[in-house]
Amino acid sequence: MTRNEIREVVVVEAIRLPVGKSSRAQMDKYGGYYRNCSSQDMLVNVLESLVDRVASKSSDFDAHEIEDVQVGILSQLGDQGGNIARVAQLMAQNIPDIVAGATVNRYCNAGLQAINTCTNAIKVGDGDIMIAAGVENLTHYSMGIDIQIGTFIDVDQIHAQFSNRMSDLQERMSFVQGESAEQVAEKYELTREDMDKFGLWSHQKATKGMRDKEAYEKRVVPVEVEIESPDGSMETRTIMEDQTVREICLDDPDVAWEQMKSLNPVFREEGGVTAGNSSQISDGASAVMLMAREKADELGLKPFVRILSTAVAGDDPQLMLTGPIPAMERALIRADNLTMEDINCIEPNEAFASPCLAFAKHFDYAFDDPRVNPYGGAIAIGHPIGASGVQFFTNMVHYLVNTNQRYGIQTLCGGGGVGIATVVERVN
Repeated sequence: MTRNEIREVVVVEAIRLPVGKSSRAQMDKYGGYYRNCSSQDMLVNVLESLVDRVASKSSDFDAHEIEDVQVGILSQLGDQGGNIARVAQLMAQNIPDIVAGATVNRYCNAGLQAINTCTNAIKVGDGDIMIAAGVENLTHYSMGIDIQIGTFIDVDQIHAQFSNRMSDLQERMSFVQGESAEQVAEKYELTREDMDKFGLWSHQKATKGMRDKEAYEKRVVPVEVEIESPDGSMETRTIMEDQTVREICLDDPDVAWEQMKSLNPVFREEGGVTAGNSSQISDGASAVMLMAREKADELGLKPFVRILSTAVAGDDPQLMLTGPIPAMERALIRADNLTMEDINCIEPNEAFASPCLAFAKHFDYAFDDPRVNPYGGAIAIGHPIGASGVQFFTNMVHYLVNTNQRYGIQTLCGGGGVGIATVVERVN
């Protein structure tokens, strides 16, 4: 190709690990899936599985041709630090050392940013094959710990020195996201019932998606983990299903609805944002392989989707969660002026129900539009920050392929008021 050519970029495989509950405390019978698992091992597992899947589809595929591994992550410290993309790539037994690796942080947007960064590099000829991935173990590292770390470590070892301008900025960014979710609900006149119904619906869709085993196993790969038993002993288990989904929402919706309504507001005494209509803090990892279309054709690989457009946008850092609106608008224009009516799968990250419902009002589609997160979103499945963009991108592309639909749009809001969006088209 010449440097003036813009190449078509396609996705040839997309997978994720089962999502685990995030907690240091005992949860259910065995505790969270990844309580005793390093983020490095989580990422290595999903990278190796991705490469194996592609290799099984093409005998001509050569991992030496992978140019880069871009990994979205929020908290870059401990086993998530030291450029975990390169660390995990070197640990992976089926990825050669000559492959590069970079870690990406755009808060909740990080995973999708990794996809978009790889996409735009391949478009202009800076490589033919790339991997975009995401990982986060929120059991080990809570949100915001990277900026707070200076208060946890002896000042002889590290001393955080913030700009004098930080105090002014903190006034604009002092809102927790839950309070922002309450503000979004006020602005868009959303009721507690609206948000609770959306939360219930997320679990119902995720349950249906998990029980469709044939389709589920195309996008979710099993992984062995060490899990602590109630008696304190450790056992190795192979996990396959998301630990986060509340199947009662589908099996007994009346009981689940009463449970949902009984939850207390978290951020305001008379507010509407509860644990039932907010994303679950969770642990997970996901990865996709992107190629130039001519490379995929050369290797005899059937692409899932082509990437049509990408976009980012900043927004009010206090309202925070509405950044996806301008990002989606830009991405749709860049995708040959598509409209939301053209889209068959709308995949907003369910950080909270309120911004998802705000998007519905803004773009004029129904709160219960079946195109929205058809395999469930972060309220049901969970929100492992750095992995979420890749995790729900994976859901979207598999849905389009499995249902023979054409267009999908994915978007995520992020801390500080950033939004990101990507539009894809299924390849016939």
